[in-house]
Amino acid sequence: MGRRERLNNMLLLLHLSCSLLFAGFKVNAVPYDYTATFECLAKPYKPQYNGGMIANPEFNEGIKGWSTFGNAKIEHRESSGNKYIVAHSRNQSHDSLSQKVYLRKDRLYTFSAWLQVSYGEAPVTAVFKTASGFIPAGAIVAEANCWSMLKGGLTVNVSGPTQLYFESKNTFVEIWVDNISLQPFTEEEWKSHQDQSIEKARKSKVRVQAIDKKGNPIPNATISFEQNSRGFPLGVAINKNILTNKAYQNWFLSRFKYATFENEMKWASIEYTQWKEDYSVPDAMLRFTSQHGVSVRGHNIIWENPNYQPKWVKSLSSSDLYKEVGKRISSIVRRYQGKVIAWDVVNENIHFKFYESKLGPGFSSDVYKNTHTIDKRTPLFLNEFNTIEDNRDSASLPARYLQRLRDIQKYSGAYNLGIGLESHFHTPNLPFMRAGIDYLGSANLPIWLTEVDVNGNQPTYLDQVLREGHSHPKVRGIIVWAAWSPKGCYRMCLTDNNFKNLATGNVVDKLLREWKFAPVVKTDANGFFESSLFHGDYQVKISHPTLVNSSLAQNLKVTPTEDLQDEILVFDI
Repeated sequence: MGRRERLNNMLLLLHLSCSLLFAGFKVNAVPYDYTATFECLAKPYKPQYNGGMIANPEFNEGIKGWSTFGNAKIEHRESSGNKYIVAHSRNQSHDSLSQKVYLRKDRLYTFSAWLQVSYGEAPVTAVFKTASGFIPAGAIVAEANCWSMLKGGLTVNVSGPTQLYFESKNTFVEIWVDNISLQPFTEEEWKSHQDQSIEKARKSKVRVQAIDKKGNPIPNATISFEQNSRGFPLGVAINKNILTNKAYQNWFLSRFKYATFENEMKWASIEYTQWKEDYSVPDAMLRFTSQHGVSVRGHNIIWENPNYQPKWVKSLSSSDLYKEVGKRISSIVRRYQGKVIAWDVVNENIHFKFYESKLGPGFSSDVYKNTHTIDKRTPLFLNEFNTIEDNRDSASLPARYLQRLRDIQKYSGAYNLGIGLESHFHTPNLPFMRAGIDYLGSANLPIWLTEVDVNGNQPTYLDQVLREGHSHPKVRGIIVWAAWSPKGCYRMCLTDNNFKNLATGNVVDKLLREWKFAPVVKTDANGFFESSLFHGDYQVKISHPTLVNSSLAQNLKVTPTEDLQDEILVFDI
């Protein structure tokens, strides 16, 4: 029997072993420490990176390396073997302890510290005083009798000496500090952290062996993997213009399988006039997305911002408002239950209190409870801005966000909650963004970046934010906030009015290609091929110079796994 005949009558077995791939660094970098906790602990963790640049980070040498900032008095204390420093006799918010460090403008700095106050609770912020101004690195609501982890980060515009200190507007409390860390990274090192995290969180190792019926390896066979659907959700906001614009449809469908409706599900759009609901537009949009296999986030049930209410709502009495909100929840949730993959339940509830100011502080929890009663399967998100975007916004810092979510969970009984981070960036502070997600991720709830857009240098900043979000192991999905309109987009467009990509659109396309790498390789002398594939659904093709048929194909699903996953694909040739 000739070689060609033998190959055409054998069964070719492809043996695939899928496990996590830990790729080596191209940069010899200190690994990034994603550790964080929202719990208040009896004893703090050791300082990350052994303190990094900080001298005497655990205060094992008393107050060596530390001095007072402002008019506070500092004191070294020890409790149960744990040594720490206390700033007391404070009269101004900035009265605390301080250490001088030299920061460089070409570095990214991750910061952490453990904090406690002498009684009650009080927000405490870590601040770096530089030649060009004061830069907050992060904040935490510190408590008495336990240690809270502050995790943050910063960059500086000018290299030079700086002073680290802590501040709290509550001058009646002592500030207790322990186990401080400040670690610098170059941009190359920061990128290597992203690459390492992608290999662990977004990809799996695939090993393919081609053998014949007798178990003999088939060398020099060509193996190709074509990704048909992505494991990581990356989508974009759309609006009603897509229903009548074929070019818009083609542009969107050629790229995305996830979407959020920009305004069409909002109360003001559906019930512009009281008692006259009109679901025709969101219904049509859901038919469109369903026909094309596009998953949709439900945005939103109610919005706390007073500027975006149906006009007739503002004049209602409290009792009538309560009834109308109840009708709104029942109407939209029952209509779209099972048709959306998430609900943004109470939008921007940390910054705004339109309904709570009229119906009481626990009303938002009631909205979650009522939504959960109707739809127990769909995750319920608190959607908020500035939690990872702006380290100057104390209202929505990560600790405040989780406290709000815990309150909702406690009073609503809803346990399928999710973390929605709008991600409207100006100049991205990547260390602060990453640290914020670290902290939020410690709650072990699904995290989505729900409305990503940027100001300023949009192509560069968009690339930075999307890469940081995609690479973080706690992020489950991303929606870019760039719904097209002939009059322009909310803040950022991806295309012009002819659906030719702008520079921002080119960034997205580049990342879409990069995050679906599909190799074409040849088996080695033992019939093996190994590579790392992004999670998703693939078509696997095999061909050989001696085959009569040009190629044979099977389907393969690459999924996250910590265990070895063995599969055999059989090609009858």
